[in-house]
Amino acid sequence: MLDPYRVREDFPILNRTVNNYPLIYFDNAATSQKPRQVIEAMTKFYQEHNANVHRAVHTLSQEATELYEKAHEEVAKFINARHAEEIIFVRGATEAINLIAYSWALRELGEDDEILLSLMEHHSNIVPWEVTSKIRGFKVKYVDVNSDGTLNYKALEKMISEKTKMVSISHVSNVTGVINDIERIAKIAHENGALLFVDGAQSVPHMPVDVRDMDIDFLAFSGHKMLGPTGIGVLYGKLELLREMEPFQGGGEMIRNVTYNDEQGRCSISWNDVPWRFEAGTPNICGGIGLMAAVNYLRNLGIENVFQHERNLTEYTLKRMSELSRIRIYGPMDCTKRCGIIPFNVDGLESHDVALFLDNYGIMIRSGFHCAQPLHQRLGLSSTARVSFYVYNTREEVDRFIEILKEMEQV
Repeated sequence: MLDPYRVREDFPILNRTVNNYPLIYFDNAATSQKPRQVIEAMTKFYQEHNANVHRAVHTLSQEATELYEKAHEEVAKFINARHAEEIIFVRGATEAINLIAYSWALRELGEDDEILLSLMEHHSNIVPWEVTSKIRGFKVKYVDVNSDGTLNYKALEKMISEKTKMVSISHVSNVTGVINDIERIAKIAHENGALLFVDGAQSVPHMPVDVRDMDIDFLAFSGHKMLGPTGIGVLYGKLELLREMEPFQGGGEMIRNVTYNDEQGRCSISWNDVPWRFEAGTPNICGGIGLMAAVNYLRNLGIENVFQHERNLTEYTLKRMSELSRIRIYGPMDCTKRCGIIPFNVDGLESHDVALFLDNYGIMIRSGFHCAQPLHQRLGLSSTARVSFYVYNTREEVDRFIEILKEMEQV
């Protein structure tokens, strides 16, 4: 089992005090803290191996290239992809979704086509589809959610049709922590001839994700939510799909040849192999190495242990929060249906007021829409406060959180 007290020793920031109180970090759905193993791996790269990749024959470039390509391999293993070529490094899940929207949807879809989303999606899994739909004329439709925030599977089955070319859905809601049944959704999508895109930003860091067992066509996730640095993320795609796609951006690295034709007065271009055709320009080499260190850290902990630790902590927190009279909790109370994310409100207080009150005692939480306004609208909420857990959080921190909430109820 995961020992959070041992894990905490690897995170220097947790030794901080905020407003003269020990730091309690409950904003992990927004971004996670970084262990010294990740920080040291990135520092070592800049101190010993810094050079551009795929550019030169000198020693430093060869070392940097080897590390960067190994990072792709380790990430592929982490999600059980068949090939390292199926792993594209991007800036984050947002860029990964935009890559598919512009490289695939913009070229493949037309006025008779549809994409299905759900009302629980993060804005990053809404805006790119809405923007490209206005260019190409395809329709974006939204599957409803139930009153507890869970997906309405009957509505999904009713809405999908031969016009549906892709179902694009979050694995875990960043607001309610609801876990969607990806295997079930994949079966529905594929039986209707549609592809499945999964926003794994809130699942890959916290639970086992096997792209082959789940039969996922495309998967996006971000490094900074899984102990890695900001500015690095992953798009996984089945190799046969990626090979048929055009590049998202143009520039260096993503080309094989650029040849000037005197007769035509222009250049002819051929693309590089997958995944490099989708990684234009100098990539975030150090970020990729930091992500590899984060993946190895999680692998050493055991992702099943991570998941169970968070589930136990969530169950304990929900029980403690239910003791309070002015607290309103959203999402299913059944912990088998959710991850370590708990949205709530305090009667009579705005969510930002709740967050500021807790900050006075060194407790960091999120407040607002959490980049998911349609879900808040569907649930009739103006905003919510949100606590979210990770590998270094403890029951003692939860008890302190409850203690401060009790004080807040007296305001």
